[in-house]
Amino acid sequence: MTSETPVLNDSSPPTAPPRLALGLSSRAWPLLQRLQQSGLTDQLALTPGAAAAIAAPDGAFLVNSAAVLIQQHWQEGGVLMVIGATGAVTRLIAPLLTDKGSDPAVLVLDAEGQRVIPLLGGHQAGAEQLSREVAAALGGEAVLSGDSAVSGRLATDAFGHAWGWKRGGTSTNWTQLMKVQARGEAVRLIQTMGSKLWQSSSAAQTSQLLGLDAETESACSGNAKAEPAIPTLEISTSIAHAGACTWHPALLWLGIGCERDTSLNLVQRAVTIALEEAGLAEDAVAGISSIDRKGDERALQDLAQLHHWPFRLHTATALDGVRVPTPSKVVAAEMGTGSVAEAAALLSAGANGQLKLHKRITHANDDEQGAVTVAIAESMEAHSPQQGELHLIGSGPGDLALLTPEARSALERCPAWVGYGLYLDLLEPLRRPDQIRLDGQLTMERDRCQQALSLARQGIRVALVSSGDSGIYGMAGLALELWLDLPEDERPRFDVHPGISALQLAAAKAGAPLMHDFCTVSLSDRLTPWEVIERRLEGAAKGDFVVALYNPRSKGRDWQLQRAKDILLTQRPDSTPVVMARQLGRQEEQVSFCRLDSLPVDTVDMLTVLVIGNSSSRLDGDRMVTPRGYPGAELS
Repeated sequence: MTSETPVLNDSSPPTAPPRLALGLSSRAWPLLQRLQQSGLTDQLALTPGAAAAIAAPDGAFLVNSAAVLIQQHWQEGGVLMVIGATGAVTRLIAPLLTDKGSDPAVLVLDAEGQRVIPLLGGHQAGAEQLSREVAAALGGEAVLSGDSAVSGRLATDAFGHAWGWKRGGTSTNWTQLMKVQARGEAVRLIQTMGSKLWQSSSAAQTSQLLGLDAETESACSGNAKAEPAIPTLEISTSIAHAGACTWHPALLWLGIGCERDTSLNLVQRAVTIALEEAGLAEDAVAGISSIDRKGDERALQDLAQLHHWPFRLHTATALDGVRVPTPSKVVAAEMGTGSVAEAAALLSAGANGQLKLHKRITHANDDEQGAVTVAIAESMEAHSPQQGELHLIGSGPGDLALLTPEARSALERCPAWVGYGLYLDLLEPLRRPDQIRLDGQLTMERDRCQQALSLARQGIRVALVSSGDSGIYGMAGLALELWLDLPEDERPRFDVHPGISALQLAAAKAGAPLMHDFCTVSLSDRLTPWEVIERRLEGAAKGDFVVALYNPRSKGRDWQLQRAKDILLTQRPDSTPVVMARQLGRQEEQVSFCRLDSLPVDTVDMLTVLVIGNSSSRLDGDRMVTPRGYPGAELS
């Protein structure tokens, strides 16, 4: 029997309000369709006049006056994308404005999708970040006028969302802090927990954040009533200091034991009391845990679902093996372990987890039933896979013009980029000051995948970069295998974004060599035995496939290409045309042709892709074509 059972509840984040895309004229309809096809909006809408001017199936969009549609979808956390004039949208939303903490994100787009303006909710509602993603997906430009974006400083009141944290502190405190930063004055930073990778970004380096040493941080964390002399940004699990602005990583595990059929209200009250007693923030809770015998306890299930917290269950044997400060013989006799709450909290917190609150018992009031024991442990690493995202990026051959809009949009979304240094260098012109890069070595693919997946499980949005297409000899396969090895409740969002492969660009540069059946073979035997590679080459030769060869030759593998050449020559003419494409999509790009029998093996390297024609491929001048066999000489 395992020490932990799967999560029983849906711990995914609360369902976000739908994104509405509204067109103020019929000219907006093509762009509305593009937004929907790209997955950027959940619902389309048109004004009556605009709807009357287009032909579309019933139910394809909402129809009403712009004022009514906007009012109906005006809610905290919502997104409104309006295609029309900025002045018109400003007048429409003016009567609905309340405060920056509750206003939705409002984006204004022109009918061609060339300009995306975050009109409202730039930081706290995420309009600036969403504008970047929408513009990238449409091939347009995000027009940002916010001080942080213009000056390259960190958007202190917004950046934590992408790192998987929850924001605390009052709207007044945040407004004061942002005004101080806009004036170029210093803000005190206290970070006791959570990933500090964000601090390496150039935006953080230029944001006048004065970090404190560990001793000072500890003293401040233990004095929740101290009034900071200057505005304070705190990243911790603690309840904020008076006047401080806070980000809370998900690091706390609540170990809970209870009597059978305990009231939900009592469990909630016990948790609140425990957190307050320990001086810890509810927003920093990663999940709850208990003994497996409590897996069917309705109050615990409801508590987990109410807060979207994972609910971990452990066996009595596993719990009994955890050293705790206050074991109980009574509990041991009843449950088979001397501790439920403390042991469950520590076990869920993982290696080096620390108990922040010893078990405390809360009894029922007159209108409640049962009794609840709560203990709190703090993990060394955040746990928020339901907030995290892992995006597999195919960066293309190297030319940024060949990066797909979908991949570009995903890069805009992620504050952390992981990849081999050369591939990250090619994307460097796109990296914003608030984004970091984590360079890896060429042959350490598993390490890069594990690093990216670990960060995503902490709640961070991560881009894992491959050259070309990540699903073609890239990182997508290994990353997906590691992701699938995780329990379902531990898996962050996983998306693969296509890229243009070297094979595709080589073919485009050469003409049309891939017009009939083709295959790709990597000549690297680092991961695949040469005997297997050779069998595949023989099959490709006998099947008369056009063959693209990746990783054809290196200093340590200088004979395999000659062997591949010999195998292919057994089944096709000596004159078979070959495309030699080197450094595709980069300034050093070279594309040339040769015959298969005269392929200059010694000049080929790892930066070269070879496309070897089939028996019908031909070279005419500087163009190579593989006929597909269309009947007749003319195509209609």
